Amino acid sequence: MVEALILDSEAVNALAKPKTRGARAQRASAILRLSYQKRALVRVRAPVLAEVCRGVRYDSAVNHLLNNPGVRVVEFTRTTAQQAGHMLTRLKLLSAHAIDAFVVATPLQLDTAVIATADPKDIQRLAAPFSKIRIFVL
Repeated sequence: MVEALILDSEAVNALAKPKTRGARAQRASAILRLSYQKRALVRVRAPVLAEVCRGVRYDSAVNHLLNNPGVRVVEFTRTTAQQAGHMLTRLKLLSAHAIDAFVVATPLQLDTAVIATADPKDIQRLAAPFSKIRIFVL
């Protein structure tokens, strides 16, 4: 059973702006519905908002998604930052991959999780050591 669905920036964009995301939006919507049916947690790590929020004119769709009571923004903690930094160091990645590392660090305190992403290559590399994390490609 999925304990949590973690949304990366493209998953948030696909759910917030389905008309511009085509098949990705359909896949994101399907995994979100399944998560709700299984009563799984749906989480967005706060730094992801830096990638999807671009000002009042553009943010209304994202805010609509985030105002859904089933979707929660997870605040950033020192522990998560350090875990993400260790992942980047292990893979010799630069800070340009930091938000992906934050997303992967999100479910480490949970039993199981699925990360919805359109960037499976980087997310899979970062998540490889963690058997409790699965990747759902949009």
